[in-house]
This record gives sequence, structure tokens and C-alpha cells, in this order.
Amino acid sequence: MAKKFNFRSSNAVFLHDMAMIPVAWLGSYWFRYNLESIPVENLNTALYYLVFVIIVQTIVFRVFGLYRGVWRFASIPDLVRIVKAVAAGVVIVGMSLFLYSRLEGVPRSVLPLYGAMLVLFLCTPRFVYRFWKDTRQYERIGSRALIIGAGMAGEMLVRDLMREAESQFVPVGFVDDDIKKRRREIHGIRVLGNCKKIPRLIDRLEIDVVLIAVPSATDLQMRTIVDLCESCEIAFLTLPSVKEVLSGRVTHKELRDVSIEDLLGRASVNLDWKNIRHRMENKTILVTGGGGSIGSELCSQIGQLPVGRLVVFEKSEFNLYRIESELQQRYPALNLIAVLGDVTDQAAVNYVFRKYSPHMVFHVAAYKHVPLLQAQVREAVNNNVLGTKTVAEAAIFQNVREFIYISTDKAVNPSNVMGASKRAAEILCQSFNGQDSTRFITVRFGNVLDSAGSVVPLFRRQIQNGGPVTVTDPEISRFFMTIPEACQLIVEAAAVGEGGEIFVLDMGDPIKIRYLAEQMIRLSGKKPGQDIKIEYIGLRPGEKMYEELFHKQERKTSTGHRKLLLAISRDNDWNTVSDQIGKLQIACDTFDENRILGLLNSLVPEYKRQDSAPVNIVSLDRARRKPGIH
Repeated sequence: MAKKFNFRSSNAVFLHDMAMIPVAWLGSYWFRYNLESIPVENLNTALYYLVFVIIVQTIVFRVFGLYRGVWRFASIPDLVRIVKAVAAGVVIVGMSLFLYSRLEGVPRSVLPLYGAMLVLFLCTPRFVYRFWKDTRQYERIGSRALIIGAGMAGEMLVRDLMREAESQFVPVGFVDDDIKKRRREIHGIRVLGNCKKIPRLIDRLEIDVVLIAVPSATDLQMRTIVDLCESCEIAFLTLPSVKEVLSGRVTHKELRDVSIEDLLGRASVNLDWKNIRHRMENKTILVTGGGGSIGSELCSQIGQLPVGRLVVFEKSEFNLYRIESELQQRYPALNLIAVLGDVTDQAAVNYVFRKYSPHMVFHVAAYKHVPLLQAQVREAVNNNVLGTKTVAEAAIFQNVREFIYISTDKAVNPSNVMGASKRAAEILCQSFNGQDSTRFITVRFGNVLDSAGSVVPLFRRQIQNGGPVTVTDPEISRFFMTIPEACQLIVEAAAVGEGGEIFVLDMGDPIKIRYLAEQMIRLSGKKPGQDIKIEYIGLRPGEKMYEELFHKQERKTSTGHRKLLLAISRDNDWNTVSDQIGKLQIACDTFDENRILGLLNSLVPEYKRQDSAPVNIVSLDRARRKPGIH
């Protein structure tokens, strides 16, 4: 069976362009003689040189790549390529004819006329065809889409939708809060107003879906947009955040459902990567707890830096296997050492430090489940406090340059064993700083979204099971940050820290857990209280209504990074701390939990006053404010 001829194929375009060469060449003579008859001698000359002109011009067309593009997507770069190819052809033909016959019989105006006409004849069909195809898009059947964001991402998204004949979305309008873009048109699609007009436009234009094309939107802006869409009961999709869109190209295939991370953690983090690379280049980095949620992401952040070696120290065999596989796949050139071990195993810790001599240690390993640790006092203190002591002493003995301890907001005015143990470890690290050459830096932050054992995966499982979603109290609130954002700021703190600091990550405003549960239910396509019930079960053992990032005796100051704050910490007497830690070691060895609690209260005085703990008025006021649009 004969193959059907495709007029859009490169061969068809080539034949078209070849046909335009004699039309332009002879047409230039016709124009030269004012659209009247061409003198016979000049016509004969034109026909005599025509074959040579065709050969030269077609070769030049191939050299300049005129047939790499597609007529359907003809654009300015194609126009520039055509102009260059025609100009090169005119120059070669002109110089050749001059050397051959001094351009005898070829009027001087013919060459520029030929070039102009050839550009016109090559470009016009291409752009007419594209205009025709673009116009046909409006006749396409699909979901009528309102695009939020008339910036670069929105423009690329609409361009892609209009090119894709099989796309399920038909763009009918933009909305953008930038007043300068009002009433402008992008690919024939008008900017109809700001986001406040979304409900009115949805009704007037019979919109089926809202496409959010604002990769740089903050979490507050995303919550506002999502709230508007939910109030209109309209489907909505979003492009990835600016942290995820790295290729510079946006297509409709990248559209996805809005996730809870989009609402609570889209703020971009700008790091001083030059300084970070300088501090870590060719260094051996050790990460304890490197297979956990925070530890594994931290290893991924470090893996993209020019480190000499990355040593991952992890207690869980499965977690270690998983992070080792991921890092080997993502960073095949990374010198990676995976070590199975426990931070409370002094022999194992000392062996790893002796063997690999790390320059920098990120101590992430910790127990963190609050209700569980309330009944596991010995294990909490043994792992979180004494494990930190073991790793810190090994670091000092091996002259490690920097020791970065990862803490939590639960260490501020702790009301539970987990928070008290983390505060005790903070005090221990601050006391170690200055005792030797090792610099001890503490980084404190709140909840991270979707970390193992956190509320987000719990809610997700409960929603999948049909509910109910369990919330401890309608007014309970927490600080939230995405795992990548937290780990990037940890790396930044390590790069700028000089020793003895407690860096606190700016977590923004606290978010009510009730709001988190309601949004996760809505994002799953269901209605809170109707399809999925929310059940309030009361505070769990050791749980606080709100968390704080600073103690009232800690003075908050800014740093060079807008999301990195500094807590000017309280002084601690080394001898007293050392004595208390030694007694804790003995109490843990004998499993004397009452004694452990007493010593923990002594080391962390504010923990003893958990029922009347000092209140940070600023933090309490922030916790009571409604976060975002909630």
C-alpha cells in the first residue's frame, strides 16, 4: 500500500522551500522592471543562473537547519534562522556571480529583492499555518479552564495546551493580581481580573477546572487560592512549586492535585551555596540517623555538594538499605559509606570516628514520638541524651571541626519526656562547646510535613480508611515546615555557625491541626464532617496546646538569612552539667526511671514546672491568631 503523503513532513516543507526559490528569483526581476515584461536578455540570464541559485540556496537551508522545526510550532527562532539562511545564500550567490561574470545581466537591485521576497515566501506559509492551527484550538472539545497566574509559567502552560490537540483542557481566561497585566492578552487569552473575581468568572464563563500556574506562590497565597476554589466547589490542579520546576519548561503533563505541602510549605529557601560548598568541599561528613525522614533528606542535600565522603550511620537496617540505594542512584559519583550502628553503642561510635575521621557531624538520630516516650523514660534519655554525649565525645576526641545537633521546638518549656531529653541534649552540646577545638552548633525547628510518625501520614491513612480523622483538640496548633526546606536550612546553619549558637528556623505562623485535617480531607475530594468526620480525642500524655521556638530567657536575633534566627542562649556551668549527665548515665544503667526523671528535672528546670511553665507571650499570641485564611 502506498504511504500517505504528509504535507507537514520535513520532505514536504523542503519541496515547498525549493519551489519558492525560483518564484523569488524570477519575481525579483519582475519587480525590478516595475511588474512589466522582463527584457529577453535579462530573462535568459535569470534562467541561466537559476539552477545554480537553487543548488546554493538548498544547501544553505540544510546547513542552517531549516527543517528541524515544525510548521505547527513556527516561532521567532525559526524566523531568525530563515533570515540567516537567506542572507547567507544571497551573499554566496552574489559573490559567485560577481567572480564569474561581474554580475553581467544581473541588475544590482535583484539580489536584495530576491532575499526579501524569499524570506517573505518562506515565512508567510509557516506562520499562516500556525495561526490556523491555533485558531482551531477554540473549536476543540475539553474542560474549560481558568488559568491563575499570567506570568511565565502561565504563558508556557497555555502555549502547551494550545499546541496539544489531545489536551483535555481548553484555556478560556487568565486571572492575575498584577494590575499591569490587566486586560492584556497572552496567546489570544485575556487576563480578566484578579483572584477576587474567580467565583464570578467561574459562573460567567462556565469554567470546569481551575489551573494554578503560580510556582512562586507562598503558602498563604496558595491557601487563599485553594479556599476560593473550594468555596466554588470547582476542581483545581496546580503546577509544581518553583523548587520543583527546574527545567524551565512547563507542560500540562506536570499539572497535579494540590497537596498539603503546597498549602503549608511553598516558601522558597535561598541559600548561600557558594559558602556551603566552600565549607564542605572535599570534607568527610557523618550523619547519624541518616536513614530517617530528616536524616535521609539531609543526606540528599549533602550528596549534591562536592564532599569528599558521606558516612551514613543508621540503627534501622531497612532505612539504611533504602537511603543507600537512593543515594547511589541519584549521586553515582558520591563516595558513600553506609554503617549500621546505634549512637548509644560507644564502641561502634568510636570505631566509626577512628576509621573515617569526619570533619563535620550532623547528629540527627533521636527518638521523637511524644506519647510513646512518656512511658519509656529510660530509653528516651539513653538515646536522646546519652547517645548525644557518646557521639559528641567521639567527635571531640577525633578533633571533628563541627558538630551540628538537630533539636526541636518541643525542647522549649518542655511538657514531656521527649522535649526534656532534647533540651538536655541542647544544654550538653552548649556545654561541650569551648571545651576543645570542636565547634558545637544547635539547630531547632518545629514539625516537618510528612515525616515518619508525624500527623500528616496519620491523617492520610485515616482518610483512606474512610475516617474518622482524630484531632486531639480544636485549638491545638503547631509550626510546620517541609522536610527539604528544613534540611536546607540545617546545611546553611552549619555553614555560618561559629560554635555555641542555637539557630532557630523561622517556621512562620503556627497552623491549627484542625485546619490541617480539614484541608487534607478537602484535598482528597471529600467534605469534612460529612464524608469524613473529625473526632476530637483530647490531649495525649505530655502534649501541649501550642509549641514555642524561643524560651523567655533566650533573646531572639536575626542572622544574614531571613529564615534563620539566632537564640542567644542561657549560660550553663560545665561542671554542673557534667555531673548531672554522669548521674543520668548511672540511673540509665540501673533502669531507675524515677531517678532519671528527677535528674532530668534538675538539668531542665522548666520541665519540673510543666503545669505552670513560663509562657512566652509573643508565641502564645501568634498561636491564637488565625493562620492564613483559616
